Amino acid sequence: MPETAISAAPEIADINPELLHRLADRHGVRTVYQGWSGEPHDVAPETLVKVLAALGVAAHNNSLIEQALIEAELAPWRRMLPPAVVIPAGSPTAVPVHVPDGAPVRLTIVTEDGRELEARQQEVWVEPREVDGVLIGQATFEVPEVLELGWHTLRAESDDAIAEAALVVVPARLETAADLESRRGWGLATQLYSVRSRRSWGIGDFADLAELAAIAGALGADYVLVNPLHAAEPVPPVEPSPYSPSTRRFFNPLYIRVEAVPELAYLRPKKRAQIDQLAEQARELNKDGERLHRDQVYAEKLAALEMLYHVPRTPSRQQAFEEFCRSAGRGLDDFALWCALREDRTPDDPLWHDPASALGTPLAEGLRQQLAARIDFHRWLQWICDEQLEAAQEAAKRAGMRLGVVHDLAVGADLSSADAWTLQGVLAPGISVGAPPDMYNQLGQDWHQPPWHPTRLAEAGYQPFREMLSTVLRHAGGVRVDHILGMFRLWWVPEGNSPRDGAYVRYDHDALIGILALEAHRAGAVIIGEDLGVFEPWVRDYLAERGILGTSILWFEYDEADGESPLPPERYRLQALSSVNTHDLPPTAGYLAGDHVDLRARLGLLERPVEEERAEHEASLEKMFVLLRERGLLPGDGPVSEEQQVEALHRLLAMSPSCLLGVALVDAVGERRVQNQPGTTSALYPNWQVPLGDPHGRPVLIDQLEGNARFNSLLAAVDESVRE
Repeated sequence: MPETAISAAPEIADINPELLHRLADRHGVRTVYQGWSGEPHDVAPETLVKVLAALGVAAHNNSLIEQALIEAELAPWRRMLPPAVVIPAGSPTAVPVHVPDGAPVRLTIVTEDGRELEARQQEVWVEPREVDGVLIGQATFEVPEVLELGWHTLRAESDDAIAEAALVVVPARLETAADLESRRGWGLATQLYSVRSRRSWGIGDFADLAELAAIAGALGADYVLVNPLHAAEPVPPVEPSPYSPSTRRFFNPLYIRVEAVPELAYLRPKKRAQIDQLAEQARELNKDGERLHRDQVYAEKLAALEMLYHVPRTPSRQQAFEEFCRSAGRGLDDFALWCALREDRTPDDPLWHDPASALGTPLAEGLRQQLAARIDFHRWLQWICDEQLEAAQEAAKRAGMRLGVVHDLAVGADLSSADAWTLQGVLAPGISVGAPPDMYNQLGQDWHQPPWHPTRLAEAGYQPFREMLSTVLRHAGGVRVDHILGMFRLWWVPEGNSPRDGAYVRYDHDALIGILALEAHRAGAVIIGEDLGVFEPWVRDYLAERGILGTSILWFEYDEADGESPLPPERYRLQALSSVNTHDLPPTAGYLAGDHVDLRARLGLLERPVEEERAEHEASLEKMFVLLRERGLLPGDGPVSEEQQVEALHRLLAMSPSCLLGVALVDAVGERRVQNQPGTTSALYPNWQVPLGDPHGRPVLIDQLEGNARFNSLLAAVDESVRE
């Protein structure tokens, strides 16, 4: 599908709006969206034209629109097979095959294990159509219901023509959370980079994750949910936000514990002394309770890791490394190539956008040969990440956790990222995803991430999506999918538009959710969908039917009777991870104090007077306190400490039937500072750069948690409430 430039605004004054809307609908582009206030908003014609252009559809005038409508109608008839077929196990499925009318045709299925099955043709008559001067007929074949879960291949043959397409058989329902529905669980949620120990190099790491899992597991926790651990830039400076990574498939070497790399034991004394000095410098940063120092830490870790990389590996270690590289395949090689190139190039280097230097071109393959040593180093870093993640999951399981490490999957990768370069064939050009205005960010959001191109992703057999999921789930008991609604629709913001001026684009949610369930089934992992925000009511029901857990945040759950009172806990969803807060809000102590209102006012993110915002917040809190008092969780009169309020909120939440409960580590230690304020930049607020601290902002280290009275009290209260 050819790309269409969308940088210049087309002249569309004379476009027939009915034709434009028909074309938009045909390509899954919504022409109206519902705002956070519940009122419908029309998408501007200029925006529709830009979004269609990103999909490869020219719609600058009525003639082009009319031709595009014809092309959309004929597109399936021009293909022998659909781009990909994703079906739930046990469901009868018909596959259309298009060939010249009257030509013989045969459809076979090559299973994942290499067997070949014959598909039976059905007696279904479909009127032939003339396509490009040729009469094309449609044969309909039935896919056997007995196919096992997995990735298979459809193969159609007609005379000399052969076509293949992916056939993915997915679970009708993911059953990995069934045990949780009969015996509820709870766990900690944290931003790993902020959680340090005395052994940390100024940043929380994989070894710290293992220690945190051991401590929480001993107190009854079933999981530790961490922020996205996706890789950022290969060299400093690095993007602080874990939700704006360079790739969603591979991991961030920033989290490597240098001392846990086995080759350290064989380092020559002089080199070992250099690493010890680097470690000492980095550990001094643990004393800073105000700000994390990612760039300095990463530079020091990379210097140490370079030394360890050059230590000769034992035969068994070398074999393990080579097997890891074989298993990760071309995706790892391409990511490592990007890392090697990015070491010496800026994000705006022309190379990233030059078709002559795209993957597979002679220039790119020549660079692959020239940079072989650097590519191998970056592959090695991913191997070390993999080993240490495996160790963290094993530590969690040993501590008695049923799930262990639960990862977080970001919505996308940055516009100047590895994914944007290596996966450009399946991403939409000139588009960024975000969110329309809502009550917490009334200007809308642009996340500066390119979205999947729905058609091209299907034509690729969903392979990039599959590989990303299988890597993230490799050593995990679950994954939280940030903005899982994006698998149904995404807010596309064309280049040059404000976040307000976007449009929703639909995705094949049956395919994406099905593949998500398949990879989770294979990993034995639960899926938690962050299903907050504006969405159609049927979406939550659909996810529940597919075995995907939802997300409930105490402050966002209201009684439908009046839309203002807190939802009684017994009416929460069973299939959900419920928690008091989320990383985009202040910790509960800060929320109770209204810190988020003051912060948004200071940053200019409010569209109404701060007094109104504060009054509304305080009224909402009072309604929550009324409920807490009614349930006997707070005394009817007399002073109540903030710590008592936090504990009462968690006990209230434990009265819900939700199969998973979450406790934010920041709540357990009394932290007040928000990790992220949406709609801001690091120049305005230190997003994703706040270390874990106590109520006074003093650093809290993992080593101190077992003796932290507040930490132990809250976790004991939650564990007791859940078991009751």
